[in-house]
Amino acid sequence: MPAYRIHRLKDHLRASFRSAPHVSGAAAVKPRDYEPGDTIEAPSPYAAFFATRDSGAPLEVGDLLDSGAGSLRICKFVGFEEAHWVLPEVKAEAESAGGQMAESAARHLPEAAAASE
Repeated sequence: MPAYRIHRLKDHLRASFRSAPHVSGAAAVKPRDYEPGDTIEAPSPYAAFFATRDSGAPLEVGDLLDSGAGSLRICKFVGFEEAHWVLPEVKAEAESAGGQMAESAARHLPEAAAASE
């Protein structure tokens, strides 16, 4: 039986998620918007939903189920739909700016050493 890791949508984002229009296709979700929760064993996401419904912490709209095998499902009003994590990109500009600052410091270092002599 598959085990699903529950990711709970942070409370301050829940209202905006509920009022957002429904769009088809895979949802793009950000890890920073979720808090990791418990793990539940269930044959399907719907079975996991019904198993948690009677518990103290039912799945709510916006919560995620991660099967660990690359399958991420988001709970919406219409059921469970496919989702994927959106990870922040490493900005090449920040790296090149850091390199330019180091070059600038190296250029000014000999001048500072000469001025102190």
